[in-house]
Amino acid sequence: MATEPLGIESIQRIDRAEAPRHARIAYQRVIDLLESLSETDWTRPTDCEGWDVRAMAAHLAGAARFSASIREARRQAVAGRRLVKGTGRPLLDGINDTQVNERAERTPAELVEELRRTLPEAVRRRATYPRILRPMRFSDPTVGSISVGKLMDVIYTRDCWMHRVDLARATGRPLELTPEHDGRVVADVVRDWAARHGRPFLLELDGPAGGSYVRGVGGEEHRLDAVQFCRIVSGRDSGPGLLATRVLF
Repeated sequence: MATEPLGIESIQRIDRAEAPRHARIAYQRVIDLLESLSETDWTRPTDCEGWDVRAMAAHLAGAARFSASIREARRQAVAGRRLVKGTGRPLLDGINDTQVNERAERTPAELVEELRRTLPEAVRRRATYPRILRPMRFSDPTVGSISVGKLMDVIYTRDCWMHRVDLARATGRPLELTPEHDGRVVADVVRDWAARHGRPFLLELDGPAGGSYVRGVGGEEHRLDAVQFCRIVSGRDSGPGLLATRVLF
């Protein structure tokens, strides 16, 4: 029997109470994947232009450090602002470049160890980020602006999750997917996607992370794999109609 589609308004946002569990799982699964790689895997190109596997791991390690310390987050923001000044690029691009550039000489083993060492404090700090800082906003070309609170609760976990997809695709490693974690991350993406376009739709997402979602009647209908849906709305691939609506990862 077919599952009745879930109304988009019934998807609960990932909040501060739920966020730490998903952050911990997302980062641990990245660590597990990186530990499985061979020496030659680290130079393979990923779906993120200009980044090989090693550069992506450097970004993830730097992002974990950003999350783990307000002082480090401020330092990376200052350095990133210098990199993008006068270029028209968003601050988040400058922060990402700073994370990669500063780890250019580190070995794969050192990057994995940094991630493993930083993970507990990054998860703890994100869950307890000061209330006074959470409303501060970063500009982003995808969504206009994003609050520090959402960055900490949702976007950094979503970024880590998608980069695990990138790493698995680049290296041919299997992608571990469970409804409890991956399905929850994808459902949160669907909610953001629906809020951005505001149109009626029926969306059938296949696979362990999938689900059936609906808003209104008579809208566009799309059926595809859940991971591929996220790749499309993240800008890594293209899709027709409402699938062209971008979501921040």
